[in-house]
Amino acid sequence: MASAQPFRSRRRAFLRGAAAFGLGALASPALIGKAFSSSGQLNYLGWSGYDFSALFRSFTEKTGISINFIEQPDQDAMMAQARLAAQGVVADIAEPSIDRLPGWLEADLLQPWNDGSVSLDLYDKPFLTGSAMQGGRRYFLPVVWGAEAIAFARKSAPQSYGTASLATLFDEKYRGKVTLRPSTGLVAIGRLLEAQGKLPKPWLDGYKDEATMRQLWDLALSEAIRRKAMIGQFWSSENDALTAFRGKGCTLGLTWDTTAMALVADDVGFLAPKEGAFGWLQGYVLLKSAGNVEQAHEWARFIATPEASAAYASAFSANPVARGAADRLDAKLRDFNRATYPDDALSRIWWPPPQAPWFVALRSDYAQKWQAA
Repeated sequence: MASAQPFRSRRRAFLRGAAAFGLGALASPALIGKAFSSSGQLNYLGWSGYDFSALFRSFTEKTGISINFIEQPDQDAMMAQARLAAQGVVADIAEPSIDRLPGWLEADLLQPWNDGSVSLDLYDKPFLTGSAMQGGRRYFLPVVWGAEAIAFARKSAPQSYGTASLATLFDEKYRGKVTLRPSTGLVAIGRLLEAQGKLPKPWLDGYKDEATMRQLWDLALSEAIRRKAMIGQFWSSENDALTAFRGKGCTLGLTWDTTAMALVADDVGFLAPKEGAFGWLQGYVLLKSAGNVEQAHEWARFIATPEASAAYASAFSANPVARGAADRLDAKLRDFNRATYPDDALSRIWWPPPQAPWFVALRSDYAQKWQAA
């Protein structure tokens, strides 16, 4: 997911609906057969702001393995903690987004998963992406996905699929009323410039080497600075994005789906732009220093069951990756997702390519330049 800290106290309501997901019977027969076959603890570096206690409790009841959930505010903190783990601080698994996997591999923090021990047949095949592999070994197991798309005030900035566009974010009639994350906003501009034939090379080429990135992002930054008056507030956390709509007068934005879900009661809608929403895919990596490898694989089998996958996605207000899990989502979340991705919107999702550490650092520099301009 995005790298800023989310604030999602509303997900505490997830516990009230836990029975709807059958959390008392989440494990498959094979997993139940292995109940208490392993014991001990799994140390899990995960995202802060969520309440997974019902899932963790069910997992412990079925396997005898307790979860030590170590909350992290963002992916940089997660990796920093993993580096400490390599020096003896206890941690077994972490949950970055797949586009950040190259940095973990470059830092030599990971060991591969054992494909024969993680029930790959339970996943929807598109999420078992080749980006998870290196040298024929799997270093990333998907757990939840979502997107950044267009959040809009239904009364003052109504949108409809097919006309809602990334370009809408820079329409003069919304001057000073737009909120977006600087890094994603620059990519949005880059994608628009490419569609208009204004780039010397494809936008994706900028992910391959630093010289090309600078060439393309310089153009995007120049255009972004020219349009900065459109921005009412930049956001870097979900709190910021919520405040933009609730307290800063913004009526349009490029936000996480989780943000838009929190704004439903504020009469804010959420819709994929015609160019395609910005997809994100989160998953598990197994630390090279892990002391509980068997327990990590037990968790991977558990969380890939349709029931557990749906419950986990519901806690995130996002989308599951296991086959059959979407049918088990809370009705409100299921309807929200269907409205967000009508017609061919799912097939148009723009998935960012893997991002090397040099790219992540340079992207941050460009985002700061836009904000400071």
